[in-house]
Amino acid sequence: MNLENKTILVTGGTGSFGQKFCEIVLREHNPKSIRVYSRDEFTQWQMDRKFQDERLRFFIGDVRDKERLSRAMNGVDYVFHAAALKHIPIAEYNPFEVIKTNITGTQNLIEAAIDNNVEKAILISTDKAVQPLNLYGASKLCAERLFVQANAYVGPRRTKFSCARYGNVLGSRGSVVPLFFEQKRKGKLTITDKKMTRFWITLEQGINFVLTSLDKTMGGEVFIPKIPSMTVTKLAEVIAPGVEIEEIGIRPGEKLHEVLVSNEEARYTDEFENHFVIKPTFAFWEKTGYLQGKTLAEDFVYSSDTNTWWLDEEEIRKILRDINNDYEEMAVR
Repeated sequence: MNLENKTILVTGGTGSFGQKFCEIVLREHNPKSIRVYSRDEFTQWQMDRKFQDERLRFFIGDVRDKERLSRAMNGVDYVFHAAALKHIPIAEYNPFEVIKTNITGTQNLIEAAIDNNVEKAILISTDKAVQPLNLYGASKLCAERLFVQANAYVGPRRTKFSCARYGNVLGSRGSVVPLFFEQKRKGKLTITDKKMTRFWITLEQGINFVLTSLDKTMGGEVFIPKIPSMTVTKLAEVIAPGVEIEEIGIRPGEKLHEVLVSNEEARYTDEFENHFVIKPTFAFWEKTGYLQGKTLAEDFVYSSDTNTWWLDEEEIRKILRDINNDYEEMAVR
């Protein structure tokens, strides 16, 4: 992806994705500027002190505020939409707020991107959007649909919208990894279900996948990487060998296993060497220009428990050591 001398906006820019995104893009792609859009003045100040890079611009704003989004998007080439309310129990308790941010906020961003003739915008999605059991997942599914169908609203403008959907990010804010390290110090780890599996990806891998997806998009696709699975129990054992593990029961809205491509989606999905692409399905879409991959069987499911790629203990240790570069207190010995 050629981002040199481009103007970029990243929503939720002070979060885990946004900070790592800025680090990688500033280091490797030499953009003209990155506009960090978020609500929190203090985390923007912290980020400014951390990076000390004149190419960063800090915009206080909420995705609920369409007027502010439109001003922030003036002259922008690419938009990366990572802003969302993500904490599942808090989302369930505050459903109206989740809808305002994750759904209405996404619509606001789409309209601002079209009005400002942004070249490309990509939504950072999640495996929770597939067959959702909780409001957060349902809101992200709706955000995906909005992004895909937004291409029908573009008209003569150039904007292309697409989505990148991937699994749990190891070491991100809200990840189980910091929790396990904290519990290790207390002498006992808690796991909801010892059979639980998850797809796992590092922040850097996720960001590189997003950049690759943005480069490939024709508009309307949902890009999904091929990534490994791991049991949560194995992760706990690697982080805290010999420490007591207590099984506390699965939480409301939580799945035992996650899915990245459902069997209903498989008929519209092409497989490539390192990723899958779900293509737009409705008849009004122009079907030309999309890369053609391998057709999947209609009963195909890409699920964390039936995945053919699993992380072993040494691979988990390596990932945790890499994470330790960002979280020095989480040394794996």
